[in-house]
Amino acid sequence: MADDNSLDLTSRRILAELQREGRLTFAELGRRVNLSSPAVAERVQHLERDGVIRGYHADVDPRAVGLALTTVVRIRPAPGQLRNVADAAAAAPEIVECNRITGEDCYIARAHVRDVEHLEELIDRFTVLGQTTTSIVQSSPVHARGLAVGDAPT
Repeated sequence: MADDNSLDLTSRRILAELQREGRLTFAELGRRVNLSSPAVAERVQHLERDGVIRGYHADVDPRAVGLALTTVVRIRPAPGQLRNVADAAAAAPEIVECNRITGEDCYIARAHVRDVEHLEELIDRFTVLGQTTTSIVQSSPVHARGLAVGDAPT
């Protein structure tokens, strides 16, 4: 994987553009960063091969697919349950992100559920493995966004 210092300004601009709009054609991306389509394609392939670009994703509104509540679940595993919590999180389709963290809790997970009953079902999968603390997201002033990639214009 390339480190931050190995990316030149053009690669940073390519990353910034793809984070804003992942479905750009190589021709359009080339116009935006002043390169030919083949040159852009080669750079993008290099960024993918080096693991800088990990994938391309659609940004789906959870509410539009019936998942009205977004929640944050903090999990403090019982002794010997650390790996089981990670496995349970990976197996739960409601959980869209899970991080192992420092502090009193070991994991923090973000999940989308239909309603409070669905949330209860999700929490019940973890309470047998440890202690949970759950919060319901009221709003998101900062939605998931791309990384600031150094000197690239935003």
